[in-house]
Amino acid sequence: DLDMKSLGIEKIPAEAGQLSDYNNGMTERRFSPYSDNGGSVVAIAGDDYVVIASDTRLSGHGYAILSREQPKLFRMSDKTVLGSTGCWCDILTFCKVAEMRMKNYRHLHNKTMSTPAVAQMTATMLYNKRFFPYYISNILAGLDDQGKGCLYSYDPVGHMEKNMYRAGGSAVSLLQPLLDNQVGLKNMEGVEKQPIPLEKAVSIIHDVFISAAEREIHTGDGIHLNIITKDGIEEQRLPLRRD
Repeated sequence: DLDMKSLGIEKIPAEAGQLSDYNNGMTERRFSPYSDNGGSVVAIAGDDYVVIASDTRLSGHGYAILSREQPKLFRMSDKTVLGSTGCWCDILTFCKVAEMRMKNYRHLHNKTMSTPAVAQMTATMLYNKRFFPYYISNILAGLDDQGKGCLYSYDPVGHMEKNMYRAGGSAVSLLQPLLDNQVGLKNMEGVEKQPIPLEKAVSIIHDVFISAAEREIHTGDGIHLNIITKDGIEEQRLPLRRD
């Protein structure tokens, strides 16, 4: 007891008739239905293209790495790609349901869903689960009906925003300010806003991922890029630091 007192831990005397310190007669069990498997997504849209990229690290609890080769990009159609990070089981479930609804649409209307239609469906699906949300951060990239690049970003309960550049996932606080500066040209004086060529967009995405991988442990291993143009979807892979 003296040892405990020296540590500042003092036993509170139990009142008569009460149970001991360590047992109140009930057992409490806690379990979380969610886990965060990390990962980051970045996308930039141009006049006739859109580039969406994710890292390939799938993290477990703490410092665990479950996979070094798991991209977070899901092809919804020939013009639309979804980038999704967060709870991996929720990502897989969401994509499975979305795929089913798109297949249903294709059989019913005899055409593939356009990117704006997929964007609206994604918001509706997330909002439908607002009382037990999918624990995921989504960015939807694709070409619209005019062939222009467009991006839609979401929060877990279905709020949707249309953008021309966006980051999401575990390194979002490192990635987004860099995009604001380099793509959005925010807080810069005397610069003229011009359309970004495809090659420059890929180069910027590569650079921001290198910066994020230096400072954020759940982002790394590799970059998986999907470049969407009128000719289809081209895939590229680039290495990132593996520690």
